[in-house]
Amino acid sequence: MEVVEKKSAEVAKFLAALNVKELNYGASTGLNHLSTKGAKLDSYSPVDGSLIGSVNCATEADYQQVMKTATEAFKEWRNIPAPKRGEIVRQMGEQFRKYKEPLGQLVSYEMGKSLQEGLGEVQEIIDICDFAVGLSRQLYGLTMHSERPQHRMYEQWHALGVVGIISAFNFPVAVWSWNAMIAWVCGDVCIWKPSSKTPLCGIACQNIIAEVLKNNNVPEGVSCLVTGNAMGDLINNDHRIPLVSFTGSTRIGRKVSSLVAGRFGNTILELGGNNAIIVSEHADLSMVLVGAVFGAVGTAGQRCTSTRRLIIHESVYDKTIDVLKKAYAQLSIGNPLDKNNHVGPLIDKGAVNDYLNAIEQAKTQGGNMIVDGGVQEVAGYEGGCYVKPCIIEAKNSYEIVQQETFAPILYVMKYSTIEEAIAMQNGVPQGLSSSIFTNSMREMELFLSVNGSDCGIANVNIGTSGAEIGGAFGGEKETGGGRESGSDAWKAYMRRQTNTINYGSQLPLAQGIKFDI
Repeated sequence: MEVVEKKSAEVAKFLAALNVKELNYGASTGLNHLSTKGAKLDSYSPVDGSLIGSVNCATEADYQQVMKTATEAFKEWRNIPAPKRGEIVRQMGEQFRKYKEPLGQLVSYEMGKSLQEGLGEVQEIIDICDFAVGLSRQLYGLTMHSERPQHRMYEQWHALGVVGIISAFNFPVAVWSWNAMIAWVCGDVCIWKPSSKTPLCGIACQNIIAEVLKNNNVPEGVSCLVTGNAMGDLINNDHRIPLVSFTGSTRIGRKVSSLVAGRFGNTILELGGNNAIIVSEHADLSMVLVGAVFGAVGTAGQRCTSTRRLIIHESVYDKTIDVLKKAYAQLSIGNPLDKNNHVGPLIDKGAVNDYLNAIEQAKTQGGNMIVDGGVQEVAGYEGGCYVKPCIIEAKNSYEIVQQETFAPILYVMKYSTIEEAIAMQNGVPQGLSSSIFTNSMREMELFLSVNGSDCGIANVNIGTSGAEIGGAFGGEKETGGGRESGSDAWKAYMRRQTNTINYGSQLPLAQGIKFDI
């Protein structure tokens, strides 16, 4: 793999620490890497604009070879007892513990999030491995009483098949693990298309688990990877893939949903978020400060759960704005590998343009700049992707406020009653994450009730970001409705079968139907 010399000493160090032999292939079936001959895909770091490395994208022929291997592997993998599959996932978790530091550094450098967030993302892999190990002994079905004498009814869950995983750049490794680890203990095999903006993170993960696959004689094809944007449509149109998990924009999600539904496949869609925090007159503003600032500027606003809107009670509005302005003035913008910096770069210059355009639209539609934005020059890191987190006073009805902009832009607005605040929170097309800061039990319960937040995630006295793997992750409306990670999200990766056993000597029909012959 080619590593650019500019500022490459530290980068080369953590890449070497990953102890991988190859980072330049574009397709893999586990231990075997295909010599792909597709178009060259370069990975540039938004940190300093340097070329980290290049891969050759998979071709359609490569894809077909990978899928053939995966479908054959499924026939064997599904018959391995679930607890033994869980043991293999446990060993993968140990590998990620071993490589947490260098993989976290690669995530930070290739994607641009802070090192702490990069390490946190690898910790999510470790945590979901632990969760999946326990789950491998808890794939429970139900037993039901039959209305017919000497009959027993129950349901069981069977492995689904090949699961397609299409992940986004903002969480280049964690979202894959949320899907793959659960799918594997359920008996499925996986084909992963990592984001073309962060391909090396995906390839690194494939290398990290290779030792576990080899040591346990895991069938070739249980863990597959293909790179390149063309792979997405191949996965979405492939009738051999019963489930596609897609993370990305609402715009692309609509296309994925249509293609997969057209062949009667299933989807898990994790799409846009336009997340709000309600700041009550009964809130502890010191807690609001931490939740709102991290939610708005963490990952440079490039989380689907990033805080986009702050809905503040009129009685504490001015005080809250003053606190936020002071906090924003102390933010340090720069190299995300430096732990002293709070905000790293956006993923690329296209994202910078989206950020700048959103600010201009907000101004045109009547917004008032509370904290100015703009491109931030960072000495020694001239990638051109650093921007200033900004705060804009706006109305919820503004067209730009109704949209998700993947950047550190926080819109602030006032409310008078809690019912008005909840209506504003719900008054956007997206429905992923939501939060209220209050010490009023009535407000808490109302926010969490059927008359409250319409999002898949609703928090009290914590921010909109930072979901734990124990709970099912996902949202409603234009967020897609999918669920990943914890709780009973595992059911999406299996097929349900209802079984009825007649252990008597007669054959009574259900509903008392008589059919004499």
